[in-house]
Amino acid sequence: MYRERASAFPGAVVWTASRTGGQAPYPVLPDGCMDLLWSEGRLIVAGPDRRAYLPESGADVSGIRFAPGTAPALLGVPAHELLDQRVELSELWPAGRVRRLAGRIGAAGDARTGLEELALTLDTAPPDPALRHTAKLLAEGATVAEAAAVTGLGARTLHRRSLVAFGYGPKTLARILRLQRALGLARAGVPVAAAAAATGYADQAHLSRDVRDLTGMTLGALLALRS
Repeated sequence: MYRERASAFPGAVVWTASRTGGQAPYPVLPDGCMDLLWSEGRLIVAGPDRRAYLPESGADVSGIRFAPGTAPALLGVPAHELLDQRVELSELWPAGRVRRLAGRIGAAGDARTGLEELALTLDTAPPDPALRHTAKLLAEGATVAEAAAVTGLGARTLHRRSLVAFGYGPKTLARILRLQRALGLARAGVPVAAAAAATGYADQAHLSRDVRDLTGMTLGALLALRS
């Protein structure tokens, strides 16, 4: 069972996934985000994904999912160094500090609340505002060229700073966010062909190819698994 709610940390969501009744884990689809996870007493950073990630079955997991471009400044690590990885926080921060933080989360009544409080108390530099704006524009359906024009960043600068903020270039982020928009419409009951057209795909076949490339599944299988 999966549950989530909006976090007090700006733009973030806190969530929990429990494995009950032998349920197979649902694949985590690329979304441009990074998460800080709590599982079996361990703090783990989930880097940005280029393809769907299948979690290990068995363990319950709680997490805080940061909006695209937010986590690298919070964690002090460029996103591209964590691309397609799950890394113990103790590999990024001093082990003693991580033990103290883990103790606080373990003592919290709800691990989601503990993760949220941890994020809110970290004294870090703010995320790159131009890249946060870029992510917002791309999530709303702007093209990379339109986002670059609005933020005033040249193509090379936008690509270089996107690697730090998102883990990949703006074209990949735009592709991932477009897929998320199309799936959101399809899950809400919009016919797949209409969802593809509304989100800028050439046709339903184009959407299906992106689903296969980014998730390793067919569109029908993915939507059936969600239901």
